[in-house]
Amino acid sequence: MGAQQRVYRQRSRSVQSMKKITRAMELIAASRVLKARQRVEQTTPYARAITRAVSAVATFSDVDHPLTTERENPTRAGVLIVTSDRGLAGAYSANVLKKSEQLRELLHEDQRTFVPYLAGRKAEGYYNFRQRPYETSWSGFSDAPTFEIAKEIGERLTADFIKGADEGGVDEIHLVYTRFINMVSQEVQVVRLLPLEVVEEDVSESGADLFPLYEFEPSGPQVLDALLPKYVTSRIYNALLQAAASELAARQRAMKSATDNAEELIKTYTRLANQARQAEITQEISEIVGGASALADAK
Repeated sequence: MGAQQRVYRQRSRSVQSMKKITRAMELIAASRVLKARQRVEQTTPYARAITRAVSAVATFSDVDHPLTTERENPTRAGVLIVTSDRGLAGAYSANVLKKSEQLRELLHEDQRTFVPYLAGRKAEGYYNFRQRPYETSWSGFSDAPTFEIAKEIGERLTADFIKGADEGGVDEIHLVYTRFINMVSQEVQVVRLLPLEVVEEDVSESGADLFPLYEFEPSGPQVLDALLPKYVTSRIYNALLQAAASELAARQRAMKSATDNAEELIKTYTRLANQARQAEITQEISEIVGGASALADAK
């Protein structure tokens, strides 16, 4: 009985230590997610505005730009997969990787080669463990991305897209990341960055009778040359910020659940230890009573 008590007490102390760690990580994630949400709210309007501006230039300039023109018979599709650098965030990274595998199957059905670009150590570990090749990777910034990192990624993706599949590049650029909706809900998104998908505005929904008339100075191609790199960088930066907020929110929920489970385990082990102690006391009382009765019978 004494051995059982020691085992339960040791397990309870171990769970208490784990509870302190998960509680600390929960508080850290809760403090960081507020800043991450603010950064998402600050950058999202700019990303939307520059997307509308580039769409307007591409729609009304009537210019065949390399970054907006659909290529005939595309054979290689680059996919930027945004995951986390660390674990303990529930199924955050697993959902992104699962979505990327679904995209891989769709591209293979269309006879297109899947060319992964990885952001986050979880994606690197996933591909290294399965011995799958990937183009390049970036890591070390998943919970606090910077504009410089987004610019570096955007420049690499744009350069590979401009080269094209014939020269070892890609014909399309897709982005797989987690969009932050609120603290409870985050959704994995798949968007195509390049070539730019131009969606003309519906006149009936906008309430306008005519499309606006645009004039470009110095010229449409030069405006596109200046806007498109900014468009790619801003979209990637916003996606990284959305993913960071989603990662922190997922980690906060996961650590909250782990802390609650630890509390339940502590209660269970405490109850078991008390039961073992009570059984030991009962056994000792029985032995004393039995010994006293034997002595009384002997007299």
